[in-house]
Amino acid sequence: MAYYTQSIKALGLVAALMLPAVALAAGEPAMVKGDVLVDHKGMTLYTYDKDDDSKSMCNDKCAENWPPLKAESTATPSGEWTVITRDDGASQWAYDGDPLYTFVGDKKAGDKTGDGKGGVWKIAKP
Repeated sequence: MAYYTQSIKALGLVAALMLPAVALAAGEPAMVKGDVLVDHKGMTLYTYDKDDDSKSMCNDKCAENWPPLKAESTATPSGEWTVITRDDGASQWAYDGDPLYTFVGDKKAGDKTGDGKGGVWKIAKP
């Protein structure tokens, strides 16, 4: 009986520790940090001036350097957050109609090295 009780307590602890992760996954796809949008790892998000009408124009090599903020197939748009379909069929998050990307040159949370790259990449702002 003592083993059974300990097992139940352990399962309860595991469930309690998982709740914040589940809540985060069910919430918005990114967060506001200061005056910029960041993903859930704290990486700066960017918009691309060449994107048009909620359509990503960053594909192939561009998408290798500027990874899209991917959305799960079950993602639910909410408010300013929408989901677009990329040319390769993958889903991507957009904010206020602008598809969102990270930048491979940003190595740690808070880096903003992609801002202004090529004159077409800008930090995403709420």
